Amino acid sequence: MIEARDISVRIGTRTLLRDVSMRVMPGRVTALLGPNGAGKSTLVSVLTGERKASAGTTTIDGCDMHTLTPLELARQRAVLLQNSSLDFAFTVDEVVGLGRLPFAATNDAFDDEDALDDVRRVAGISPLWQQLYQTLSGGERQRVQFARALAQIWRRNTDGLPRYLFLDEPTSALDLRHRRTVLETAAKLAADGIGVLVVLHDLNLAADFADDVVLLRDGKVQISGTVDDVLTEKHLSACFDIPIEVMSHTNGKRLILA
Repeated sequence: MIEARDISVRIGTRTLLRDVSMRVMPGRVTALLGPNGAGKSTLVSVLTGERKASAGTTTIDGCDMHTLTPLELARQRAVLLQNSSLDFAFTVDEVVGLGRLPFAATNDAFDDEDALDDVRRVAGISPLWQQLYQTLSGGERQRVQFARALAQIWRRNTDGLPRYLFLDEPTSALDLRHRRTVLETAAKLAADGIGVLVVLHDLNLAADFADDVVLLRDGKVQISGTVDDVLTEKHLSACFDIPIEVMSHTNGKRLILA
């Protein structure tokens, strides 16, 4: 479990997060939702160990995250950011292969070929495999970066350490089909015991694929809990400052209208 307790982040006179507490649990998909400027990306950077909070603690499986080396962290969690820039003339297979670097000179390195074969199939990027990354569209690049993150947490033989996947707006540049493919993959990973945190703007995708939801507004957690408890008209309308209607399909799924 990755847990943030009473996290605050201040930059100069600005407070980006204030007394935030939340968990990313193995085996569950947690959706982080909120309006622009709520502090979602800042919270992701704290939960992944990329940023040290001004106050509070962040732990991974009971250990203070900042006592671990970057390499140790990289072997337990992978991160897909909103924007991933790459200035070198790498081919797609080389970009995805970067996800295996934390395992160089370890026994897991023997699984690199299997890992790359699996993730390119899952991410649907086999036709792009030998293309230059810089020639791809924005959506294609995002799928490649998704595959790179998957390669980082891929294991044939688990070492007993829980693994975590952080996806910060992973569907922003994707078409309708690939949006669902990414989140279906995340849900399957959670079913295999991986803890997934995904930042989304599409409330219906959160309703379809998340187990838990955290609503963040003005740097504070407004409410957190299961999808049923959080994705209500009352909580969503208060968080986004607009009237939101939550309906139910005959198949039991939610339809969220704003």
